[in-house]
Amino acid sequence: MRDPADQQIVHKAFDPISRCRSVPQPGGTRVEFTSMSNDLQQSIARQRRILKNWLSSSLAHLAEGCLTVWPDRQALLQRLMEGLNELPYCKYLYVLDSHGRQLTANASRAGLLPEHFGRDRSDRPYMAEALTGNTFSLSEAYISRNARRPSLTAVQRIVTPSGEFHGYLGADFDLRELPATQALYEQPQQWMQLKGDPAIRAGLFHQARVSSPMDERIDEVLDLLAELITVHGVFHAKLHFSSSRATLWLLDDPYRFRMHSIAELTDPDLCLAYPRRDYPKDAVVPAEDVRAILRCFRDLRFMDETLYLRSGTLNIFNGVVGLTFSCDGSHYMPWNEFLDKNVGFWLGSSASPSV
Repeated sequence: MRDPADQQIVHKAFDPISRCRSVPQPGGTRVEFTSMSNDLQQSIARQRRILKNWLSSSLAHLAEGCLTVWPDRQALLQRLMEGLNELPYCKYLYVLDSHGRQLTANASRAGLLPEHFGRDRSDRPYMAEALTGNTFSLSEAYISRNARRPSLTAVQRIVTPSGEFHGYLGADFDLRELPATQALYEQPQQWMQLKGDPAIRAGLFHQARVSSPMDERIDEVLDLLAELITVHGVFHAKLHFSSSRATLWLLDDPYRFRMHSIAELTDPDLCLAYPRRDYPKDAVVPAEDVRAILRCFRDLRFMDETLYLRSGTLNIFNGVVGLTFSCDGSHYMPWNEFLDKNVGFWLGSSASPSV
């Protein structure tokens, strides 16, 4: 077992960072995430801008209609029910007074919900911007109190042409019912490091790798897996070295995974269970590099008696290699960047290229 005095060497490669940021590394940069990534935030922000532009004009028009019948409650309710036809994706409409207390029932497609009359919404997060004077505001997504589903609330101030402030028009939306307004989010190709269980990290230097059945026949397993990926339509594979099993996803049935034990992973007859398939032309990982990536898994598995690979993942379409180590820290990185690192790099003792 490693001398505790050597802990600082390992910590060089696996020291967790408290905030999401780019971390320079010899030969590359990794990104450590403890919050939402910038790319994902930008994708969500673009979606919100589209929704905001769409909703602001519609609610402004509906608020003008409410103003013409103010403060007749029955007339307001009628206008809200009409407004649901103008906002086909809206779940609830309601009117609040200047203090954020509900003047009407909730108008819904199932009818009026009078139990919400008099409800104080002033303390709800989606009212914060409106209460500070914003003419129109669109909340961050939140989990609704009743349906327990991701939701959004838009709030429009109701103001007379002369500037007299009357109250607010609120509109609730269920995220699942909103129309799609942009393309699917595509995750950027960058190296990410994720922190694991602190309890496992704390006990790292009080453990040592125990040889598993997969360790004892690892060359056979890797050769067979390379064949399955390059010839038999496996596009995503995860090797669990400690528990001696593999999880596979196939081109012919991508929505279901297959699990195989060590007995199956060392039997070449396994290839007969999966039809031959040409290696995908749109795969990011070249077929000739699959075996080299798997061999690197072997090197990381045996690199140290204390710090070692517990599981390794390869997806040939997004080109990402996933690694989970004995310290429970995980790395996800582009395949070519992975091949550029040697064992010394992961132990913190060298940064020279490998493979």
